[in-house]
Amino acid sequence: GPMVTFSAVPYPAGRAGCEGGWYHVAPSGYVCAGNAASLDVDHAVREMAARRPNRKAGLPYVYGMSRFPTPAFYLKLPSASEQRSVEPDLDRHLGWMKAKTVEVAETSIELGEVPGALLYGGVVPSLSPNHHGPGALYAGRAVPRSGFALVSTFAWEGRRWGLSTDFQIVPLDRMRMLTPSAFHGVEIGEEGEKLAFAMSKTLRYLRRDAKSAALVDDGAVAYRAALRLTGKSEAARGAGVVELTDGRWVRDAGLVRIEAHREWPAFAQEGKRWVDVSILRQTLVAYEGTRPVYATLVSTGADGLGDPEKTHSTVRGVFLVHTKHVTVTMDSDEADDRFDLRDVPYVQYFHDGYALHGAYWHDDFGRPRSHGCVNLHPTDAAWLFGFTDPPVPEAWHGALSPRQGTVVYIHP
Repeated sequence: GPMVTFSAVPYPAGRAGCEGGWYHVAPSGYVCAGNAASLDVDHAVREMAARRPNRKAGLPYVYGMSRFPTPAFYLKLPSASEQRSVEPDLDRHLGWMKAKTVEVAETSIELGEVPGALLYGGVVPSLSPNHHGPGALYAGRAVPRSGFALVSTFAWEGRRWGLSTDFQIVPLDRMRMLTPSAFHGVEIGEEGEKLAFAMSKTLRYLRRDAKSAALVDDGAVAYRAALRLTGKSEAARGAGVVELTDGRWVRDAGLVRIEAHREWPAFAQEGKRWVDVSILRQTLVAYEGTRPVYATLVSTGADGLGDPEKTHSTVRGVFLVHTKHVTVTMDSDEADDRFDLRDVPYVQYFHDGYALHGAYWHDDFGRPRSHGCVNLHPTDAAWLFGFTDPPVPEAWHGALSPRQGTVVYIHP
């Protein structure tokens, strides 16, 4: 985990409920020294978790999704014979990988050194009270729909490997490495700026012909492009068209507009930050008072305006962000819907299990998709994480504030 700095006193403040002692850490709070925290600067966990999450990036680590057959979780660096005992199809699998004519993304991953704690047969340290025995080799396989964050990547026995954040060693050739799509939301600069997203895949730019004054084709509009509008509109070519600030025009029918509220809610006060989510538009807008400062497309619950108690629908109402985590694991053991998505980035809980969070496993932003949470593109999730309260100190993983969090307003 993170390396935290102790406050002025290097001795425990007390031992109630913590045998190793509670240590006061900066900027505030206490940590229990024990299995999950240590005073030993040479501890294996500190070496293996040296890569900290990059909170300026949409994906704070290197991420991958499991292929099929899914990767095994190794607990030590396996020899060639140990790999074959755990992965009976290994020779066929590696032959298939070698024969692939297209370059696989995992070959472009930058490799580092093998963590020293794993050399000479070392078993990965355990972060839970159940320690692995000295001869432990592997801990089962990933479920088919699995995602992982990696704190290091390295070569061993002719294969490329990753070390997950919970210290399991996985072969990269059994994974699909991830990079977020080019889509993301935009900051809104000026007061009164009008914004829309292109939600038609066949939308075209139009320009005014200098001689005839007619609107003529000027190329394709990228799907989900953010378009800045002047506010001028007219009827042309049998449809309503709107003017963009660069002088071009587009058909209005293919747009999702970021509209100002006709009546502002009571919490839209001068300088106060809040987050607006529309289920019908699939948009999220961050506000300061009545001024929008950031807008993007999201994926809310797959069942739209259904009953959140009975369907995959997003709860509606006014809530406060109460708990924030840089990453959280989300999983399900339901027979028809099993998944294990580790290190979901920038999670902000606002009501029961409902949260705003980044999604690395899909790129359907702009369409309902989730189990009920508000899914954001990872880049947008990172921006929003820094915008809302409670703030999470730079080296910390999370923060909790039952009543001081930012307002989240979810409506049709």
